[in-house]
Order: sequence, then C-alpha cells, then structure tokens
Amino acid sequence: MDKDGFQNYSDDEEENFSDDGDWGDWEADDNGVGVGGGEEDDYESDYLCLFCDSHYVSCDLLFEHCRLSHGFDFHGIRKELKLDFYASFKLINYIRSQVAENKSWSWGIVLEAVDFKDVKFPWDEEKYLKPFWQEDSLLYSFADDEEDEEEPLDREGLMEDLQKLGDLTIDVEAIGESSASKNGKCNLNGSNDVTQLSNCNGLKESSADDLTVNGKDAETDVGKPRVCDGKLVGRNIRKVNENYFGSYSSFGIHKEMLSDKVRTEAYRDAILKNPTLLRGSVVMDVGCGTGILSLFAAQAGASRVVAVEASEKMAKVATKIAKDNKVFHDNEHNGVLEVAHSMVEELDKSIQIQPHSVDVLVSEWMGYCLLYESMLSSVLYARDRWLKPGGAILPDTATMYVAGFGKGATNLPFWEDVYGFDMSSIGKEILEDTARIPVVDVVEERDLVTQPALLQAFDLATMKADEVDFTATATLEPNESEAKTSLCHGVVLWFDTGFTDRFCKENPTILSTSPYTPPTHWAQTVLTFQEPISVAPPTHLCGDDRSGAIGTKDCPASSIHLRVSVARASEHRSIDISLEATGVSSKGQKRRWPVQIFNL
Repeated sequence: MDKDGFQNYSDDEEENFSDDGDWGDWEADDNGVGVGGGEEDDYESDYLCLFCDSHYVSCDLLFEHCRLSHGFDFHGIRKELKLDFYASFKLINYIRSQVAENKSWSWGIVLEAVDFKDVKFPWDEEKYLKPFWQEDSLLYSFADDEEDEEEPLDREGLMEDLQKLGDLTIDVEAIGESSASKNGKCNLNGSNDVTQLSNCNGLKESSADDLTVNGKDAETDVGKPRVCDGKLVGRNIRKVNENYFGSYSSFGIHKEMLSDKVRTEAYRDAILKNPTLLRGSVVMDVGCGTGILSLFAAQAGASRVVAVEASEKMAKVATKIAKDNKVFHDNEHNGVLEVAHSMVEELDKSIQIQPHSVDVLVSEWMGYCLLYESMLSSVLYARDRWLKPGGAILPDTATMYVAGFGKGATNLPFWEDVYGFDMSSIGKEILEDTARIPVVDVVEERDLVTQPALLQAFDLATMKADEVDFTATATLEPNESEAKTSLCHGVVLWFDTGFTDRFCKENPTILSTSPYTPPTHWAQTVLTFQEPISVAPPTHLCGDDRSGAIGTKDCPASSIHLRVSVARASEHRSIDISLEATGVSSKGQKRRWPVQIFNL
C-alpha cells in the first residue's frame, strides 16, 4: 500500500459469509466444535479463557467459567457499567494485554454505588479497539445473543470489517504501565475503588526466557504465537519503511507535490513572508524530498538548514539540487544547507547536531486523511529531541473536518447514462464495494448535502505522539436547499493545517484540502455508507405525517450523529477508521446503523 494505491479486498472475502452472517465454510461437528478446511479453522473456532489456558466451544461456557473460576462476570459488568459494544470490545483486548504482560493477572470485580458516567476506565484508550491477537474468536462472538430491536447488530458486516484489521503486533512497552497499583487496586476516578485486582494462582508464572501468554507457550502453540517476536516485528517495520521511502524515489510523486500550488505556496509564504522567524535561525526539515522547503529556508536567511531524508536516492538528489543552487554546505561549498540521509529517529548517527538546538522545525508530513503514512510521529520525535523550548513548528496546527456527500460524488451518475444506455447496475456494485474501502478523490462543494463539522484538532506544538489515535463525535446538519430531501451516501474527510500567528506573526496562512477550496494532491477521503441515509432540514419536515424507518424517504433524518475513530493500524504506516452513524428525526427519535471499519 502506498500513495498511489490502496488495499483492495477480494470478492472471495464477501463470499466467505453465508446469508445468515456465519462463515460460509464453517461447519460444526457433533460436539459443537467448529471444523473447517483445516487445522487453522479448528483453532480459530475455539474460545480461549481470558485468564487461563482453558478452551471452550462457546462464549457462554467461557464466560461462565470466567465467572466461577476467576470472579469475572462479563455480562454483569457490561450491564452494571453500561458498556456498549465498543467498550466491551476494548475491555476484552485490555484484559488480554494485561494477562500477556503480567502473566499472572486476574480481576475480581467490586462494584459500589458509584455513578460511572464520568469514570475513566483503563480500557477506554483507543489502542484497545485493535484486536490483541487476530485469531481471537471471542471478539467476533461475544455479542451474538444481543437483541435490540431499535439498533440491531450487523454481525456479518462487523465480523468482516474486524477481520480486516489484520494481525496486531503487540509491543509490551507500548502497552504502558499496568493499571494495577502496588497495592493491587486500580483507582479509576481518584476516590472510588471500582476495581480490585488480584493474582490468580492457577496461571503459570514465567520469565522473559519462558514466554507464556494466557498460560500457553507462545512459541509452541500450534505455530501461532500470541505475541509477535520482536525481531520479526522489526523486520516487518523495516520492510514497510523500505517500501515507503522507496516509493518516494519516484520523480513523478515529487512532480505531483511540487505542482500542487496550494501546498507549495502555503509553505513558501509561511517561510519567506515571516522574515523575523527565519532570519538567522537553525532550521530542520523533516522528510525534505527534493529539498524545496529547505531551499525556501536558506533563501529566507536561515543560518543553518538541516534537511533530513530517509530515501537514499532523494537525499542524493536534494544534495545535488542544493549544490546547483549554491546553498550547500560542506568543505567545498560555503552554503547553509546540509542533507542527512537518515530517518529522523536515527539522525544522531548521520550528522552532528546538539539536542534542543533547532529554532524552526518544518515538515510537509501530511498524508491522505491527514494521518495516513504515520509520519507525524517522526515530526513529534524531532520536536521533542531537537527543537528549542519555545521554538517554532511549521505548520503548528492540524484540523480534520467531515461532511456528508450526495449522489453527485459517487460514480452512479456516470453509469446511469452511458451513450444512452442504463448501466446503473455496475454503478451500484461499485458503490457497494466502496462501502468497504476508503476512496481518495476530489469532492466538489456542490456534491455536499450537509454542512461541514469539526472532527478533531491537533496542536503540533504540544500534542503527544499517542494523541494521533482518537475517537470523536460530530453532528451533520442537512443543507438548506430547494430540494426537500437528499440522500447522504457517506461522509468525506479533509484537513487544514495552520501556520498561525503564534509563530508566523507577520504572515499567518492556512493550507486547506477542503472541497470549498481549490483541490490539492491530497484530494479528500471518501467513506461510503452501506446504505444511503435520507436527510432533510427540519424546516422541510412536516412532522406528524412522517412515518417509517428513520433515514428513509418517508422519514428523513433531520441530522446525522457520527462517531469516528482513527487509529494507527497493525500494518505500519496505515490507519484504521471506524465509522458509526445515527440518524435523528425531527422528533428526536434515533436509528443507528452498523459500525463500518475502513483501512487506509
């Protein structure tokens, strides 16, 4: 997956499901144990206890075992704490991670008369939306028996989407400190002991040399380790990095970015039109590519410019360009620009530069949907390592927005009239496919059927690296227009980055990828609903004579409430986006659609 292509899922995946939402090739033997095409199917149909190495053929048996043997009443806890599907999903992954990390971790629940509404639970973090290990059948089955007439659970679509999250590599250090304190208790709100943690003598203690997860040997368990080997993880990341930086060796990509006037002129104006910021400053350019931003910095009067580039080819290209423009610095040239062939995390090995000695940190780090490519973490690393206290970072803000789009932003109009022939069946099939994968395309303002809404804002001068994973809510209000009802086929995401007057006092500017502004090479990211939602402004709704399901033509929604999660995916430099939409009628009635998960 690179800037020019996105992960596509084969049609076979969809065919693996039967009409009732089960795996198409899954069968059950006489004992109720799942069997399929081979050993792997046997393994994935099994349910492993959250705390020990016991296996069960159903969720009910597993949870009953957890209740009797480990004092963990999953269903009781969900009911008492009012945990929805997401929170329950996180809870399971949280417990898996703690058992894997602590080896002898168990949980005895003590619930008091506490208002849990504002309690911050340890599993609330967005990283627990990622399966701790992919073959965890429990994650796709624990809600099978739930019945909610108003908000039915689409098990088929949800299981398919969750499967697409891929294998999650677990970094024990990244999990963070255990929620258990030294006295064995987890204080969730500072005043009430909601949860009590205790050791479980039934679990095997282990050392670093004898890795066990849930009491099982990770190396010998049917060849399926629960926690990935660190060396393997490192090789996978290195391979992704090599492909990623290698993709930027293509001059075509750099021509596309340099030809993007919105992008390049925003950076040029921020650098050249703020002379008091740049003149005499030490500047670091993270991911310099051809070196265009570094050239601007040298032109603006910087005393030293360190251009960091991980692609070996582009580092040589940037060096040659700097020499050709007489700004390169070495023993033979008296310029100010130095090029370091290195990842910024390994810069110390390539160049002499003191920590916290950079006045201005500049980078064009943004990917599709802002966070694709995960380069922001490198920029934040450079900020914390080399930027002076109070130093400038360009850009210093990033903001994500969302709006609903109509039929005009889909492929349907084209296929409805092809030289006078109706080929709309093709358009509908393509539209169904896009409900499973994100599409990067230019959406025009005229094709938006709702007002835009703020989704998430980042302050690059102060944010932490883990804040790139977030969950946010937004409300989409239909446009006031002549049409009484519009079909919202999905949502479009875009971003703005700001060079604000915090650092650019003389000439603040904004780089926008909005449908309301000239298009950029980032375009916008389009997420298509599994079914369109009919919307209309409240002023066009008659109210009493409206009947039927909310979001249909007979009963349009007066607003759409969104819940969007964006998290770094298990595949290095990719992101997972989960989307949940709730239609609200003019009378306040609600209808929720199943969650959709996209990988970018």
